[in-house]
Amino acid sequence: MTLTTATDIATIRKAAEISTDILDTLRKNLKVGIYPFDIEQKAWQLTAKYKVSPSFFGVRNGHYGKYKYSCCISVNEEILHGIPSNTRKFQSGDVVKLDFGIVYKGYYTDHCYTFIIGEPSAEDLKLVQTSKKATESAMMMAVHGNRIGDIGAIMYATVQKEGYDVLKDYVGHGIGKHLHEDPDIPAYGIPGHGELLKEGMTLCIESQVVSGTDMTIVQPNGWTIVSADGKKASMFEYMVIVRQQKPEILTKMQDWPIVIA
Repeated sequence: MTLTTATDIATIRKAAEISTDILDTLRKNLKVGIYPFDIEQKAWQLTAKYKVSPSFFGVRNGHYGKYKYSCCISVNEEILHGIPSNTRKFQSGDVVKLDFGIVYKGYYTDHCYTFIIGEPSAEDLKLVQTSKKATESAMMMAVHGNRIGDIGAIMYATVQKEGYDVLKDYVGHGIGKHLHEDPDIPAYGIPGHGELLKEGMTLCIESQVVSGTDMTIVQPNGWTIVSADGKKASMFEYMVIVRQQKPEILTKMQDWPIVIA
């Protein structure tokens, strides 16, 4: 979506502020020994408190029907779209992707952060740090006059340098009055290629970074995407508005820690 009025801009800023506040509270509740579903229940409490709706709830997926949860919580080899588990508790060293969004006055949000609960391994910490750096570097390319390929190129170059790969089948996207809008924003690309970025475009810049193959498997539940080789993965996603000199970051998570002790 391209924002053109002061009302549009103010509303989506407020939506992102509320959504980030909720995700901030959820991450502060992460700890060893609780279930991902405990975080899911907390998310429902918070959306009720703020009088907003979770943006993922009700999303359709063919014959699997509608998504029944407010969050996607993907652990270790689960890369994205993870259904919050009520059977496996968080363990020390888990790599947890916490993906969340809301609907506020008709505007959608969508953002994700990866945490390591408890004691991280050096290998996992490097993976998540690289993923964070790749996404945050790429979102700074969301400037008027740049192109989609400029965003993807820096993400891919950052992770490839460290020996990692990105998923090709899942991409960033525009956002606004719908959860997923044009344009698609892959985590790879060629500088100077792709759609032209224009002032006011609202985008979700994301990457799923894998330590092994970029091949994935969809779990029998129809939602959860896991790495085909069982290796861990990381995901970050930020909402930004394209501006003339530098992007406006809507979901301000850059200073959040990765490790939850």
